[in-house]
Amino acid sequence: MDLKNIIKYLVFLGLGVLILTLMWNSQSASYLEQCTQDGLTADQCSLFDRILSDFKSVNWFWILLVLIIYMVSNVFRSWRWQQLLKPLDHQPSFLNCMGTLMLGYFANLGVPRSGEFIRAGAISKYENIPVEQSFATIVIGRIVDVLMLLLIIGLAFLLSYDIFVSYFEQNFNIPASKVLLGFGVLAALGLIGLGVLKYIFGLPDEGQSPFFVKIKNLMKSFVEGLGSISKVENKTLFWLYSFGIWFCYYLMTYLCFYAFEPTAHLTPIAGLIVFVFGTLGIVFPSPGGMGSYHFLVTQALIILGLSSIDSFSFAMILYFSIQLFGNIVFGLISLVVLPIINK
Repeated sequence: MDLKNIIKYLVFLGLGVLILTLMWNSQSASYLEQCTQDGLTADQCSLFDRILSDFKSVNWFWILLVLIIYMVSNVFRSWRWQQLLKPLDHQPSFLNCMGTLMLGYFANLGVPRSGEFIRAGAISKYENIPVEQSFATIVIGRIVDVLMLLLIIGLAFLLSYDIFVSYFEQNFNIPASKVLLGFGVLAALGLIGLGVLKYIFGLPDEGQSPFFVKIKNLMKSFVEGLGSISKVENKTLFWLYSFGIWFCYYLMTYLCFYAFEPTAHLTPIAGLIVFVFGTLGIVFPSPGGMGSYHFLVTQALIILGLSSIDSFSFAMILYFSIQLFGNIVFGLISLVVLPIINK
């Protein structure tokens, strides 16, 4: 790893730790205030003990089910990856696709966004695929994931419009008309952005700055990546896999509600809201979404009426169950098994 990447890693790691530390301090203060009102002393109000107690109260049947669904989503992603590689005359084994995928997730816990490179390099090594081709298919998969996420965000807003409006009115004193105006402005900016992109694509490279040309080429690659999906043999199956991946992600959040008593009453739409917030937290380039995931999931549950302490506990439970336990265990298994099956 060169100096630039080391600095980038330390910056995002520091941000993740900072967010999590600030959240912990804030939750500790809130919990202490609550205990004081209940007539308890500071010695009886350890946030660590409260979180530990919440973990002990979890129904582990639901956590196990969530982990199984998580692995089902990875099966769908592996099958979809095989579809993307087949038009390039490569037919990697399912086990190699699945194993290198888990290696990538494991790597992301250490160095954000390194997993894609690890995954591309590993599948290239085990299946004799040029690394630029394997990486291109990973990028295409990520482009599709971005489109799916945007659709899910739009769906969450449409289905829970009143919740979002109420939240902005109560916490930021922003009326519903301004919320709608804000989304209208965003939509208009999106249309303007599409027009600007179309204009940029038509400009020649000659006489332009290297930075401009690089951005232009990146945007062209994005568009071309979407176009390359047309080469997939069974497009219906490809999109079914993509839908299956994100439906599993949603179920992981919603079913985890039943594992924790304070969230067991929440509705499927509530699960969609928390899922969207949590996904945006994972997108933030801290190691495994550390800090950012906890903050956004906690905020989503507060919107839904839970106390900040219960919301923070749920974020910790879901994060440690999937992001740490799931990815570490299956990542280590893949690290051991892949060299054995590819002797």
